[in-house]
Amino acid sequence: MAPQVVLLHGFAAATGDLDAAVELVSAAAPFRQLKTPGGRLMSAAMTSCGACGWYSDARGYRYERLDPLTGQPWPAIPEPFLRLARASSEVAGFGTYEPDTCLINRYVPTAQMGIHHDADERDFSQPIVSVTLGAPATFLWYGPSKRGSPLRIRLLPGDVLVWGGAARKGYHAVQKPEGGTRYNLTFRKAL
Repeated sequence: MAPQVVLLHGFAAATGDLDAAVELVSAAAPFRQLKTPGGRLMSAAMTSCGACGWYSDARGYRYERLDPLTGQPWPAIPEPFLRLARASSEVAGFGTYEPDTCLINRYVPTAQMGIHHDADERDFSQPIVSVTLGAPATFLWYGPSKRGSPLRIRLLPGDVLVWGGAARKGYHAVQKPEGGTRYNLTFRKAL
């Protein structure tokens, strides 16, 4: 793919309990469309689980220990999620991995994610583990700069993309899903 960016094609396909785990998390912490600090509504709906959850509003991008919508702690990361994240990191060559948060994005056919990098975490020594469920989509990898032509990576259901090391803060984007709803699990070590 690119240096320190690893695609594990179909690695999550045999894990049949991921969809049920997404439903359990979203029942406790419902999906919501967040706003950017500038007030723009994000097109993907989001929720989180773990010790903290990623959040955005007029105060900025950050992690919150309590769900601002419910005032309750975020649901725990389901065990099937943790097993998959740990195994993905090992197989991709990044070693032992203990994520403390999982951001779940729901992309309907009109939703996409603009160019950004994951830089709100305190610990950049751990990789990002990203899992595709549902409809396929194209992931755009830009690397250290937002400029230039991105590497286009078509992600199918069950694919896991892992990036870390020098690529950990790489810029990336996600195009609209192809013909359905796509769920993305993004594991991070945030605290």
